[in-house]
Amino acid sequence: MFKSKAMKQLEADLAAKQKEAAAINAKADATEDEINKARQDVKNLKNKISMQKELDEGKTFDESGEEVIDRTPVNHPLPAEPNTHKGPFNSFSEQVLAIMKASVKGGTVDPRLSKVVNASGTNETVPSEGGFLVQTDYSNEILKMIYDTGILPKLCREIPLSANSNGIKINGIDETSRADGYRHGGVQGYWVEEAGTVTASKPKWRKIELELKKLMAVYYATDELLSDSTALENELRSAFSDELAFKLDDAIFQGDGSGKPLGIIKAPCLVEQAKESGQAADTVVHENISNMWNRMPARIRANAVWLINQEIEPQLDNMALSMGTAGMLSPYATEYMLKGTLKGRPVLPIEQASALGDKGDIVLAAMNHYLLATKGGVKMDSSMHLKFLEDEMAFRVIFRADGEPDIAAAITPYKATSNRTVSSFVTLAARS
Repeated sequence: MFKSKAMKQLEADLAAKQKEAAAINAKADATEDEINKARQDVKNLKNKISMQKELDEGKTFDESGEEVIDRTPVNHPLPAEPNTHKGPFNSFSEQVLAIMKASVKGGTVDPRLSKVVNASGTNETVPSEGGFLVQTDYSNEILKMIYDTGILPKLCREIPLSANSNGIKINGIDETSRADGYRHGGVQGYWVEEAGTVTASKPKWRKIELELKKLMAVYYATDELLSDSTALENELRSAFSDELAFKLDDAIFQGDGSGKPLGIIKAPCLVEQAKESGQAADTVVHENISNMWNRMPARIRANAVWLINQEIEPQLDNMALSMGTAGMLSPYATEYMLKGTLKGRPVLPIEQASALGDKGDIVLAAMNHYLLATKGGVKMDSSMHLKFLEDEMAFRVIFRADGEPDIAAAITPYKATSNRTVSSFVTLAARS
């Protein structure tokens, strides 16, 4: 029986590597690192031969090593049940297996993979991206898991982009003060007598540009996992959704805007509430909560949430209210322990919050004032590709998004007794 070209080459490489390893082993001055590397090289080639043997199984080759393909037409039976999915593959694992076979050197490409690309209606050349577009319903399932797993994306004001767009420009209101003549960037109202006149006014706008950034995750699968398509499907769904959700939460919270979204902690509109005089390090006190709440405009508080580092929870449980020389449990502590809220708004622990005592360990955020642009490669909210990296069993997934707060700076209230500013995003200054 003739062997494939790939198998012949691997066996020749193995023979050469074994000869080289024997020579190294025979050297009197050979180091342990040299010997171990030679042994590992031999082992790697043997593993590749074992894998190639599985790929060649059931195939016939001629003397030159070329595959002999039977061109006799075959009538494939119809499936017992109709395909209810929005594409040629009946399951995600079925498509993953097809991608695996197509991505291995010398492997065959399932024609259904091309049908998925054609069905997307996009001009994007998928192979140049390094992979194959995932069938619409399966990519959307993973996207849904990202939003279910993540905490912040589902709270943002989402702006879905079309398949042919990589960004969006929005006219945002340039409002920095609530004083007359400054609201909504310059609109002013008047009470006028009949036939009276007013001074013309018009709003001042600022341009918000959201250019999609690429978020990529790579998963390296073991041989054992690759042999079980059901387990592989479940693991890929879970691993990719968890990692992309984490990175998206992280960018929305503290992204620097360079190659990623601009997070609320790095945004110019963030208000930093000072700590109390004499406040101990690494603490959160009753007055901190009252003052942070007071720095958010009353008209937007109904949609606010408290984002905290989990380390803060004991601080919230034990907040005290000073009463002369005595003290009592703060009503905020009671509310938090009974309802998990502060000032009636949910408290959400997130991994991305800063460590206890640092700026960003507790944030009051009106997340509906955060703009999140996303793009789907198939006119939905997900664009992802899967591919084997060269000589590695690896999978890659790509998600595109960008975001930033909808206001550029903190706002001066209409009437205030000091130079106090307010914002949709408020954090507590460091206590160290």
